[in-house]
Parts: sequence; structure tokens; C-alpha cells
Amino acid sequence: MNPAPIFQKPGSALILLGHGSTVNPDSSAPTLYHAGEIKRRGCFGEVVCAFWKEEPGFRQILDMVESPDIYIVPNFISEGYFTQKIIPRELGLHGPVTTLPARPGRPARILKYCEPAGNHRRMTEFLLDRAREAAPGVDPGRAALVIVGHGTSLNENSGLAVNKQAARIRARHQYAEVLGMFIEQTPFVTGWQQHTTAPNVIVVPFFISDGMHSYQDIPVLLGIQAARGAAAGGAEIFRRDPYSIGGRRLYYSSAIGADRLFTDVILDQVLRFDTRRPRLSCAPDAASSLSPGCARR
Repeated sequence: MNPAPIFQKPGSALILLGHGSTVNPDSSAPTLYHAGEIKRRGCFGEVVCAFWKEEPGFRQILDMVESPDIYIVPNFISEGYFTQKIIPRELGLHGPVTTLPARPGRPARILKYCEPAGNHRRMTEFLLDRAREAAPGVDPGRAALVIVGHGTSLNENSGLAVNKQAARIRARHQYAEVLGMFIEQTPFVTGWQQHTTAPNVIVVPFFISDGMHSYQDIPVLLGIQAARGAAAGGAEIFRRDPYSIGGRRLYYSSAIGADRLFTDVILDQVLRFDTRRPRLSCAPDAASSLSPGCARR
């Protein structure tokens, strides 16, 4: 692994945005973990989180940040409904760069909207790692790899991240079959038996966190959980591999976003923003400066 760039932005803030959940605390856990790790490394003067379904909400978070130079990283998988519609609307963003005018007691601020974590090139690596962990010893040449995303009819781009990763892995010719499937758009994950033929099927949820979808929805749609409800799912669902369905073995993985290396992905998205717009700053020390505080661990 190449060493990470080293930077420190004491005059800047990082806002990490997650989906969150009103019913499952596991949904926000990875985002909170990664924010805590970035704060521990001393990369920014401020590091805060905001969520769509938890407090603090998207609309509240800018009032909680003092820095004049603010990076915003969506901890989301796809470039779709939330990153293109919801987040810009809730935070008042107008493209990659938004300038907020000065007001009494607060200077002008620059909001730098970075790409979502799921756009990072290392997503392929995380998906393959999860597949190997879920099915140790299984010959990829005798296995189908199914990458499951949410999908939605609300934004045509929501399925692109899954399909892009499926195409990248397919091009490596490691697995007998590689498919992208979805909960709420075609091809639906309920049809996995019709769309695959290999004796082993490895299913990896392409989600930031484990929660309702990976604990309950997907297991029911796969047929490895009888019914959705309070007793369904939970982390135990990943420890019962392999499942025997229709004479084939199905292996089910946890989501990828809880990986500790995901912290580096978030920091890399900030660096990518700076690489594309190296002179953009309204804070005197917002530009990257060498420091050991933000080294990749």
C-alpha cells in the first residue's frame, strides 16, 4: 500500500454527512467512528457529523461550525438522490464551491463539496476483501459475486456505482459471474437464483453501514431469512454462512463502510478536491501543510 499524503488544516472544518436511522443505531456508527478517527489524527480544526435521519440534521450543522473554510464529504455510496438533490438543498450548496457572505459575528465562509466516499477507487478493493472474508477457501472460478445496492427510481444515477464496480470486478476475470443487483430497482436481488448459475454465490451489500437493509431487507429478499421483523437479521446473520438454497451455497457479507481503512478514503476525497482546486481558500492556514498528524495509520 502506498503511503498516504500527510496534511493538516487547522483553520478548516470537516463535515461528514451520513444517512443515519431512527430505528437502528448501527446505521450511524461507521460515520461517527471515522469522524472520531479523523479528529484523533488532528487533521482539521473542527470535525463534526450530521445525518438525514438523526441529530444533528443537515440543516443544523453549518450553525455548529465556526471555521471559515469548510470541507463537506458525504459518507454515501452513490452519486445519486442524496448527494445531488437532498444534501445541496438542505445545506444550500450551489455546486462544488459555495460562498456564504459575512454576517454579524461571522466572517464569509467557503463550503467545499467533495465527492462521496463511494466514488473512491478503493471501493473495488473493499468489495473484494469482503467477498474473500465471507467465503474463505471458496474458488472464485466456481462462484458468482453479487453486489447489492439500494437503487431508486428517484434518480437514474443511484445504480451507477454498483454497476461500475460490477464491471470493474468482471474485467478481472476472477469470478465465474459478477452481477449488480438492487433492492428497489431492476435487476431485483430477489432474482439472484435466476441470474446466477455458479454453485457458490457470494453476496456483498454495497452500503456504508449495516442496518435495516443488510440485517433485514436483503436477507429476506435472498431467502435466507423467513420474515422481516424485530427478531430478524442482526449481526448474527453474517455468521451463519454458508446458506443452502436450491442445491447451492450462498455466502452473505456485511457492509463495506465499517472497514477502518475507510477513514483514509474520506481524507483522500478532501485531497482530491484540493488537487482539482489547489488555490481555493478563504482561511489563512486552510491550505495543506506538512504535518505528521494526519498520516494514514
